[in-house]
Amino acid sequence: MPSKTPSEKMQDYRARLRANGLRPVQIWVPDTHAKNFAEEARRQSILVSSRASENDALDFIKTVADMDHP
Repeated sequence: MPSKTPSEKMQDYRARLRANGLRPVQIWVPDTHAKNFAEEARRQSILVSSRASENDALDFIKTVADMDHP
């Protein structure tokens, strides 16, 4: 019996995952290597830092964060 191609192996792997009740999800994240990433991150940070609700959000994050975990 010939060995499976990488594509066939991936199909089998995905079929096993689906059989276990999982499904694939694609997540898009900002490209940190993009030329304007740092500039845009700074711009957005300045915008949110001027909002009163920012302190509430930070307080919530501090409350739920696992600060003992490295």
